[in-house]
Amino acid sequence: MSAPGGRETEPRASRVPLTTVLGANAVSAAGTAVSAVGIPWFVLQTTGSAGRAGVVAFCATLPIVVSAVIGGPVIDRIGRRRVSIGTDAICAVAVAAVPLLHRAGMLPFWALCVLVGIVGLVHTPGKTARYVLVPDLAAHAGTTLPRAASLFDAVERGARMIGAAVAGVLIAVLGAQWALLVDAASFGLSALLVAAGLRGIRSAEPVKAAAPVSLRTYGTELREGYAYLLKARLLLAVVLMVMVMNGLDQGWVAVLLPVHAEQDLGGPTALGVVSAVWGAGGLLGALLYGAFGHRFSRYAVFAVCVVLCGAPRYATAGLTDSTIALAVTMGAAGLAAGALNPILTTVTYERVPQALRSRVSGALTAGGELTMPLGGLTAGLLVSGAGLGPALLVMGGAYLLATLSPLVFPVWRGLGGRGSGDGPTGAAENGDGRGGDAEVSSSGRALPGPAPAARTPRPSAS
Repeated sequence: MSAPGGRETEPRASRVPLTTVLGANAVSAAGTAVSAVGIPWFVLQTTGSAGRAGVVAFCATLPIVVSAVIGGPVIDRIGRRRVSIGTDAICAVAVAAVPLLHRAGMLPFWALCVLVGIVGLVHTPGKTARYVLVPDLAAHAGTTLPRAASLFDAVERGARMIGAAVAGVLIAVLGAQWALLVDAASFGLSALLVAAGLRGIRSAEPVKAAAPVSLRTYGTELREGYAYLLKARLLLAVVLMVMVMNGLDQGWVAVLLPVHAEQDLGGPTALGVVSAVWGAGGLLGALLYGAFGHRFSRYAVFAVCVVLCGAPRYATAGLTDSTIALAVTMGAAGLAAGALNPILTTVTYERVPQALRSRVSGALTAGGELTMPLGGLTAGLLVSGAGLGPALLVMGGAYLLATLSPLVFPVWRGLGGRGSGDGPTGAAENGDGRGGDAEVSSSGRALPGPAPAARTPRPSAS
């Protein structure tokens, strides 16, 4: 919007920009949930190999880490709106190419790996670009950050729930190829929403004061993000635990659960059902935490919920062949997982200054997702070598050990007590919650992920 004389002004207070970001991310998340079911099933249908499903998962997630490592400064310079639109458009083309090329008989296995790799490379910066806008758009809409963070997470979870259910039906009725076409359409719709709804929002535009692009300035900005993370002890503890959780969850989503559904649960409909129940539990958990979480200790809620969200579902799948038992366990685990991301999101927003959000976001995302490529590959190799049951129990045991860390290490007490975090954002605190252990960027610029303002390094399956 322009004032008289050509001066740019921020549009007056409105909920439209925040609603746009919530809607675009919901559409994208629903489509991603469809492909999370559709791609592993497509690989299993076309190759019949759990090992190859693991290879595809590796190829899909390795570029995520690469883009997270180098992407923070790029988002600021190109602009969050442009990054979101451009990456969604590229994802739409790459995802649509998989079923179209397969139908034409022109999709060798290496080409499938390349296409999923392209999606992995560009999807994370796009999601991060939307997520980093949440604090500014929450203020613009006149709502509190904890409420906006909970709403962002709840809407995304609801979209994933719907997407997983739709995927199960689509695959069962029409085949995995149609599920991937629906995902491609969702990326296109997300791009259109952002293009139309974030015009004139200053925080969505390129950072004009950024230093000229050069390897030296780019390297300096990357180092600032990682240096900040290494000084913030609580955020570092979060990244290390989530790193393990995300690797194991990638193996669960990309290999273990699809193979379990194919071998023991009756096919893609069961896969869609248990995935949707997980999403429904997560949605309810996020909404309940948003409504009542301020009454309880953040640390206590997190320490209990993080243990319940992971290992029980691996154990249930490894010890029974019951769809009902797994669905009940997934619902309860999802309910526990629903409280995790709002807590991590709010704590991260509080500790990272606005000026460092994008580049610290890249460091957080890269750290949290570092093991994801190995997770899918390891799960595929375990299933091929030892069988599904042992693979589920081994990875579930590792998950339990990782999630016990808040009960063991005192740094986690920095999550705070009841009612923490309802004050102003951007207060850079140290890892134990006292404040001040991480300095603002030496260049004056400054943790989704989502992923965000800083992207929370969230558990990938939650």
